[in-house]
Amino acid sequence: MYDVIVVGGGPAGLTAALYAARAGKAVLVLEGESAGGQIQYSPLVDNYPGLPGMSGADFSQALVQQVQNLGVHLRMEEVTLLRTQNGLMELTTSQGRYTAPALVLATGVSHRKLGLAGEDELIGMGVSYCAVCDGAFYAGRPVAVVGGGDTALQEALFLSARCSKVTLIHRRDLFRGESRLVEQLREKDNVDFLLSTTVEALHSGSDGLTGLTLRDQKAKKTLELAVDGLFVAVGQEPHSQVFSTLVMTDDRGYFLAGEDCAASLPGVFAAGDCRVKSVRQLTTAVGDGAVAGLGASRYVDERQG
Repeated sequence: MYDVIVVGGGPAGLTAALYAARAGKAVLVLEGESAGGQIQYSPLVDNYPGLPGMSGADFSQALVQQVQNLGVHLRMEEVTLLRTQNGLMELTTSQGRYTAPALVLATGVSHRKLGLAGEDELIGMGVSYCAVCDGAFYAGRPVAVVGGGDTALQEALFLSARCSKVTLIHRRDLFRGESRLVEQLREKDNVDFLLSTTVEALHSGSDGLTGLTLRDQKAKKTLELAVDGLFVAVGQEPHSQVFSTLVMTDDRGYFLAGEDCAASLPGVFAAGDCRVKSVRQLTTAVGDGAVAGLGASRYVDERQG
C-alpha cells in the first residue's frame, strides 16, 4: 500500500515521484524497461537550462539517485492491469499487486523506427528521432529527414536553418502535413525533396552514419545519398494500452489531460510525452512531473481529510 504510484521511470515519472516524496508521501515507481527513460540514450543534453554538456545517462542516473535518496521505491516491473477497488488504484505486475489512492501515468512513447539493419546501433551516432534535441550537433553538415507528416516537415524546417543541406525523403507522392509547411520548405535553397522514395540501408564508419541507400519507387532504381545525420519522423506510439479501458485517450492513444495533468479518472494524473500536448521535450516532461506529483499528493491529502 502506497500513497502514490508512478508508472514510468523516465524524467516525468521520476520528477513526479520526487515531488510526491518531498510532500511526505510513500511513493512507488514501476518501470518495465530501464530507469531513466529514453533520455539516457542521448549522448549530450545541451538544451536543459543550467546543465549544458551533461550526457543523458548522467542526467538519468542523477535523477534516479535523487529520488531513491528520498525513500522512493523503484521496482523494475511492467504493469499488466489497472483496476479500481474500494476507491483505490490496484496495479498488477508479473511480480505482484500494488495499491494507492493516487496514480501518475508517465508511460512515455516509442518512436517508430525504420526497422533497418544497424539502426539501433547508430542512435546517437547519426540516427536521431528529434531534431530539436540533436539538430545542433549537425550544424553546417548534410542531413536527411524521413517522413511526410507535420512533424517531419517541421523538423526539416528546423534543420534547414542549421545544416548545410536537408534532404526530405517521403515514401508517397504527396505530403500528409500542412501545405503551408511544404511551401516554406520549397522556398529554402538548401532543401531537396525525394518523393516516392524509401530508405533501404544505412551506411556507417568508425564515427557513425556516413550515408543512405535509397529506393526510387517509380523509377525502380536505387541511389546513394551521403549524409552525416538521419532524422526519423514517421510517428510515435504512446504506451497507454494497459490503462485506456479506464483512462480516456485521444484517437492516437495519448492520455487526455490538461496543464493540471489530471486525467479523466479521479486520482489519476498523466505526465510527459504520453499526454496530449504540443511540445515534447525534457523540460516539458519534468514540468509535467512536478505538476502531476503535486496534484497526486494534494488528491491524497483531500481524500484523507
